Amino acid sequence: MSTDCPILVWMLSLNREYSQEEYDACHKVVDECVHHLKIPYDPPNADSFRQIMTQMLPLLMMRHRRIPRAKWRDCLTPNGKHWIEQSPDDMPPDKFLHSMIGYHLTFETSLCGMAMTQGVQRKVINIGLGLKQIAVEPRGVSVQTFVESMGHKLTPTERQLIAPELGDEVVMRRLCILLALKQAYIHAIGQPPGFDWARLEFDVPGEKARGDGHPLQGWEFRIFKASLGVARRDMLVEEHYQCVCAFFRGTKDSTFIWHESAKDLESWVQFINIDQMVKTASLVLLCPPIYVLPSPVYSFASSSIRPESWLRSSPKASLCPHEYALCRYMYRLNA
Repeated sequence: MSTDCPILVWMLSLNREYSQEEYDACHKVVDECVHHLKIPYDPPNADSFRQIMTQMLPLLMMRHRRIPRAKWRDCLTPNGKHWIEQSPDDMPPDKFLHSMIGYHLTFETSLCGMAMTQGVQRKVINIGLGLKQIAVEPRGVSVQTFVESMGHKLTPTERQLIAPELGDEVVMRRLCILLALKQAYIHAIGQPPGFDWARLEFDVPGEKARGDGHPLQGWEFRIFKASLGVARRDMLVEEHYQCVCAFFRGTKDSTFIWHESAKDLESWVQFINIDQMVKTASLVLLCPPIYVLPSPVYSFASSSIRPESWLRSSPKASLCPHEYALCRYMYRLNA
């Protein structure tokens, strides 16, 4: 994998139901910190909560990088592609040019995702994430009925790859890979919701992609799977998702990179859950800039900076009471 514009993906598992208080706290964070978007207040709406949690991911990412909210702004291309521009204060011009962060957000059922990369603005914006739960819709229909309902998004060649005689499990996996590939590419180029998915064709066995009959050159497609344990009332339900990150690298050919194990993912995909987001991120983002915990899941395990040593070096007198209490609270969470 290329070291130019390294890719990082954060996956947020909505692994349980949320409370009114959690919705209120997270909605307030987004309302105050996400200036380009206003999410209507609608606590009973699960999609509203999914959108809120997804929009918190860039805030959490920038906080993790120890960059105060006042020191960066969210920018948008004419076709809706987001990138983050940091304040050029005290930053050499060349470093500033390479400090742009392109990102894409999406969610599907119990999984919220963010794909990001850093570099020159024109290079980082063409990134997209595709998520497809490996399950039929609506629940209870046969696999073949579901496949037929998705037929308008596929080409004749792609439909041959999901022939019924292959069996339901193989058909569902292949279909979800195709849909996630198309979704990731469509998101990466900033196409609107009405885009005709059948204009794209992915020859997965041959690792080739075409758009309107022409080869798609220069793209990198990272294909992986996520499995979640989700609490639904008094039951623990296992959910599986097919995931694809698409990024334009400008190489001669497009590449397909398959990640089959957790070890393959650990260097570039981070998983967090709803508890970590609600208990730490919402509190951190609602108070003035303070020390930021050094990993996406807020653990000191991989850091050379220990929480107790930082607290000793930042005496209580230098912090407001709320800041100091919050630091102690987060220390206890990670103890």
